[in-house]
Amino acid sequence: MTTTHTTSTASAGLPRAATIQAPSSAWAVPARGDTGTLPSGRLRRVIEHIQANLDKDLTLAELASLVYMSPYHFARLFKRSTGEPPHRFVIRQRIARASAILATPEPSIAQISRMVGFRTPSHFTTVFHRVTGITPRGYQRYVRADRPRREGG
Repeated sequence: MTTTHTTSTASAGLPRAATIQAPSSAWAVPARGDTGTLPSGRLRRVIEHIQANLDKDLTLAELASLVYMSPYHFARLFKRSTGEPPHRFVIRQRIARASAILATPEPSIAQISRMVGFRTPSHFTTVFHRVTGITPRGYQRYVRADRPRREGG
């Protein structure tokens, strides 16, 4: 079914506008081939910002403003693009960064927790355990046990 819309401006001395035909289901058709995900450039911008600022408090409003969207719309499209909501994505990125740092001998778990954006070591330990199934100390021991030891010196 199609609808026809004509505009008449003859009274203003302008020529009559062309007839516009639109399908009745036009509201259901995505505009410009949009499949309901973030465009790759915008998604890349958000992910790069997250990676660069894992040590800071990242709010949904801040992430949405990077791509000029409302927080609700951004969260919906981000989840469709990545498979997980923004908060969960940020948490997983923090845990991945912490895992890499835990493999090094230098910083303490308290320092690592601050480096990846957790306010307290206990909260970091709780979240790390929830995501990985092992505590940070247990992970640290496991990773360090697998490393070959240097002999001599």
